[in-house]
Amino acid sequence: MHLPLANSVAPRVVVLPEAASTNALLRELAGDSVQWPHLSTMLTLDQTAGRGRLGRSWVTPAGASLAVSVLLRRLPSDADARGWIPLAAGLAMADAIAEQLPDDDVAVKWPNDVLVDGRKICGILAEATADAVVVGTGVNTAMTASELPLPTATSFAVLGAEADIDRLLATYLRALDTLLSALSSSPDAITSGLHAAVSRRCATIGLDVRVSLPGDRVLVGRAISLDADGRLVVRSEGVDHPVSAGDVVHVRPARV
Repeated sequence: MHLPLANSVAPRVVVLPEAASTNALLRELAGDSVQWPHLSTMLTLDQTAGRGRLGRSWVTPAGASLAVSVLLRRLPSDADARGWIPLAAGLAMADAIAEQLPDDDVAVKWPNDVLVDGRKICGILAEATADAVVVGTGVNTAMTASELPLPTATSFAVLGAEADIDRLLATYLRALDTLLSALSSSPDAITSGLHAAVSRRCATIGLDVRVSLPGDRVLVGRAISLDADGRLVVRSEGVDHPVSAGDVVHVRPARV
């Protein structure tokens, strides 16, 4: 695969013909900061044992999706600010996808999905190492309607488009690096502008949601905002609940 644009942004881009999990492979190599500097990227069109949040499997037909993992070393010194990394990745990928699908509504679903016209086209998984973070994304590119894992999913092909993978990667990597650089050099996500940018792209804000929380608890209410730490604020029966982790279902398909 020829990726001149991506190679102009990242110091190292490795394309694998097949991989069990690009995130797992890059995490194993992350200890070598010389060979694998900041923004090193590993990708494949055939991931056989991918993982999503909460240990869920993510497997797609060969050639139907893009699995890409990025090694981040220039991190915010404040550990709490690192909770914004998955949201920054979601925003960067949403911008990259929107560039190629200008007539569609591309948005971020809190905390780690990218939606096109309300359907999932990309999932994100961030994993920390001793001194870095690996951010993995899976983008449905050539997947047909019959290959989609859920009726709530979509792909470039289903939308009648052919993904330009080189352009997608270059735009994503450049945006992700810019967002994290601003976050690292600012006191917080609000000052850096990341909070406002993610909030504008976030489809979850303004919707009624059902959130499955740890301990088999369920929170139902209206998602009203993101707080300073990137948590989703859900208003239920007049009380605001900041949610740091949970599976979110959009009860209504559109904002009101």
